[in-house]
Amino acid sequence: MTNTLEHANHTVDPEIDPALTDALRTQMPLADLMQVSASQGTADQVVTHADWQPQFCGIGGVLHGGYLMALADGTGATLAFLNLAGDERTTTIESKTNFFRPVTDGSVHAVASIVHRGRTTIVVQTDITNDAGSLVSRTTQTQAVRQNGRG
Repeated sequence: MTNTLEHANHTVDPEIDPALTDALRTQMPLADLMQVSASQGTADQVVTHADWQPQFCGIGGVLHGGYLMALADGTGATLAFLNLAGDERTTTIESKTNFFRPVTDGSVHAVASIVHRGRTTIVVQTDITNDAGSLVSRTTQTQAVRQNGRG
């Protein structure tokens, strides 16, 4: 039986995809440092996971907000990348995060989905939940879309 989490109209399957995880960590070295794993990576949705670890915490053993923001940014940026044409690149130009509850153990699960795909920007929403499926944070970010060699 596969352990799945209900997550904001999505079912999150935490079964890790080793090839996808390796690709994510190779393309984004910070994901390797943060020990992020991935279970889904399509143009519609990217799903990543990370385990609570004391070195990623702030005061009181709470997973650091900056860690959660970096997880959301990397997951959302990966989704934006998967929505680019071959001659385009992207970078985060704006990001906003709301925090709803602390994480003091277990794992977190990030699900990124497209809010808007335009000619010059992509807006992505990334929800992070805990193992119980409760919303930990929500990040909305805007990615600039640029032609390779320009801007």
